[in-house]
Amino acid sequence: MRQSLRTLAAVLLLAFALPAAPPTKPKVRAITGFVTIDAAHYQTQIGETVQFLSRIRDAVKAAGYDVAGIRISTQPFPEYTRGLSRADALKLLRDLNDLSTKLGFNPNIGPAMRNDSDPTAPVDLLIDVLSTPGNRLVSNLVTAGDDGIHWNAVRQAARVIKAVGERSPHGQGNFNFGAISMLKPYGPFYPGAWHPGGTRAFAIGLESANVVMDVFAANKDPRTAEKALTDALAVHAKAVDSAATTASAGSGWTYAGIDPTPAPGGDVSIGTAIESFVGGPFGSPGTETASAIVTRAVKAVPVKQTGYSGLMIPVLEETTLTRRWTEGTYGLDSILAYSAVCAGGVDTVPLAGDTSEDVIARIVGDVATLAYRWNKPLATRLLPSPGRKVGEMTEFGGQLSNAAIQPLPGTPRR
Repeated sequence: MRQSLRTLAAVLLLAFALPAAPPTKPKVRAITGFVTIDAAHYQTQIGETVQFLSRIRDAVKAAGYDVAGIRISTQPFPEYTRGLSRADALKLLRDLNDLSTKLGFNPNIGPAMRNDSDPTAPVDLLIDVLSTPGNRLVSNLVTAGDDGIHWNAVRQAARVIKAVGERSPHGQGNFNFGAISMLKPYGPFYPGAWHPGGTRAFAIGLESANVVMDVFAANKDPRTAEKALTDALAVHAKAVDSAATTASAGSGWTYAGIDPTPAPGGDVSIGTAIESFVGGPFGSPGTETASAIVTRAVKAVPVKQTGYSGLMIPVLEETTLTRRWTEGTYGLDSILAYSAVCAGGVDTVPLAGDTSEDVIARIVGDVATLAYRWNKPLATRLLPSPGRKVGEMTEFGGQLSNAAIQPLPGTPRR
């Protein structure tokens, strides 16, 4: 008996003597450069950008943070394809796609339409690009800005989503397209990133849903969780910010800032974090409160910020959100409600393959209306699954998980 007690005491002493586990570090999801190119010299311009971003990546890694990759966003592609024949414009964009594979960066060619009065011919070009097997190019359309809702762009975005859903393998080309509303330039996350042209700049996006998981596991009180989350995120944002600004000093590149939005991915789950806080499945009462807490905490992080600076709810990019979508604990209406108190929008939402272009336009329009009304950056990324109906599973691959297609609000379950 005495021996057992002595053993237990030794174990307890050892446990208390062990150092506390270090706080979980987030990954850096994106180091994104914004550069102006032209058709004659883009290879050199892109090559120089890759060299610069690689220097920033090395500095961030030296500070102790893993980096998922570097990204390059150009000015809107209609500006450097203007005057080219359709065939030559397609060749230029496909050569840019090939260059991204060769040099190891993720490419974004900017908005097909930045203003509502812009010509729509680039939209046709974009549909061809996004529908091509092996395409890596990312693009977007601006559907709301300081001048109001861009209703023509809303319709064009719906046309892109419908056509690419039908023409690309498994409809997955739409993963590389977003309709963006009230999103300023120089945000690092895709598909919303865009560059107005001119000054070379770079920005950084964190994959820090794991930090939210840790904080919400230990803090259930809304009065304390918000500050605890700001403090936890600030540790890493400041460290990455310092490494990036030091490495870029004297380079001639403008530092646009960090987007501290806690991007999730796989098992690094914002859904799991929120479930820990509310004590029920994602979509349960309290999810709106948790969404607001995350957003306020992110906006209070004391670094130079850019991009969304809010909360992402990518339905098919992380395990818990995907599972709960299939279970029906939340839906499109829920995401719109959460978007009223956060920033992000309707992201990787699966739709039936026969969803009409008109219905798609209404969804895009709802997000644009919400973004403009509350002057907050939101995006729409919809994924019609060709040949699949409500209640059936999608057939995506790559970064996307698969989930059951849920009926849209106002339509009966089959």
